[in-house]
Amino acid sequence: MTSLPPLAERLRPTTLDELVGQQHLTGKGSILRTAIEHGKIPSMILWGPPGVGKTTIANIIAQTLQVPFYTLSAISSGVKEVREVIELAKKQSNVILFIDEIHRFNKGQQDALLGAVEKGIITLIGATTENPSFEVNSALLSRTQVYILKALDEKDLITLLQHAISNDEVLKIKKIELKETEALINISGGDARKLLNLLELVTDALGSKALITDETVMEIAQQRIALYDKKGEQHYDIISAFIKSIRGSDPNAAVYYLARMIEGGEDVKFIARRMLILASEDIGNANPNALLLANATFDAVNKIGYPESQLILSQCAIYLASSAKSNAATVAIGAAMSAVKQHGDLPVPLHIRNAPTKLMKKEGYGKGYEYSHNYENNFSPQEYLPDAISGTAFFEPGKNLREDELRKFLKMLWKDKYRY
Repeated sequence: MTSLPPLAERLRPTTLDELVGQQHLTGKGSILRTAIEHGKIPSMILWGPPGVGKTTIANIIAQTLQVPFYTLSAISSGVKEVREVIELAKKQSNVILFIDEIHRFNKGQQDALLGAVEKGIITLIGATTENPSFEVNSALLSRTQVYILKALDEKDLITLLQHAISNDEVLKIKKIELKETEALINISGGDARKLLNLLELVTDALGSKALITDETVMEIAQQRIALYDKKGEQHYDIISAFIKSIRGSDPNAAVYYLARMIEGGEDVKFIARRMLILASEDIGNANPNALLLANATFDAVNKIGYPESQLILSQCAIYLASSAKSNAATVAIGAAMSAVKQHGDLPVPLHIRNAPTKLMKKEGYGKGYEYSHNYENNFSPQEYLPDAISGTAFFEPGKNLREDELRKFLKMLWKDKYRY
């Protein structure tokens, strides 16, 4: 007996109308759909997370245009295989070469494609989960159009589940009741292929009568996940607990709530953005390196995404939680903003105004200004604030620092010849 292909493969769309999601690229009147309908597509890079339709779109293009179609995987292919396809393409016309995971090609392998793409010997379709700006060399990138595929949302994923239950030749003869979907969607992480394979696993285990609930899905998948609604109240509760754990210098609680968000499929940029804000809001100059690490974390997770970014997020969260804390910068800017609102546009003292013209100098602009570097310790005790708020202290050095950290902080200030 011939075994059936997996559910995800059985349900792979063969036309753009069957494709779920990516309406910005493949919907009526969209740029890619229009190009396909006109029978002339550019070489392109399809960039998006796993299971959102990159390979499917490439197959649909080939089937729609009825042209020679070759596929290579960057994991198992190299320059030799690329050149073999190019030689075959020279004997044909309108050849499409699809390269999955093109980001895994090194510079030399990517360079092997340049001439054939530029001369039109092949039309290249590359698929990547990584940012092509970093992973595809500029020469090849300039010869291709980058199309960004979006992660499938909950509505798309539920549509896929219902379509599978109603239309698949195996599932449609079963009595399947889809009572709950949250576990299916959370475990699949927005990956359509993973979602359908999980649905098949669950229905196979439940037999001809299947009542699908979150509990049964988690039991069959053998994953005890924390159900997490990224748009609901829990989303805000968990991120609040995460930030407050870091602010409270508890790395154990911080990584726990981080794990809750990761398991729930929270956007890595959202998590990294909140840590970047915290680095200034709650740590500030008690440890300036915190801001540098948080910024590096934000850049890094944008480049690599899940699952590897969980390591970077964990490192940053532990560092921030373990760091000395100060909200002096937060308090200072808050107090200064209040002063601006209360007093309006106060005049800048004449002695620190800019004086580029003779008239301005005559009016007293810059008169009496004391150049700090001409004084001992590079400091002159002149007033810089407007008269109405003269002497106001917005910034209090060492505020909220522990005593030992305060001593280090003050020592650093004097060493660098600053005085407050």
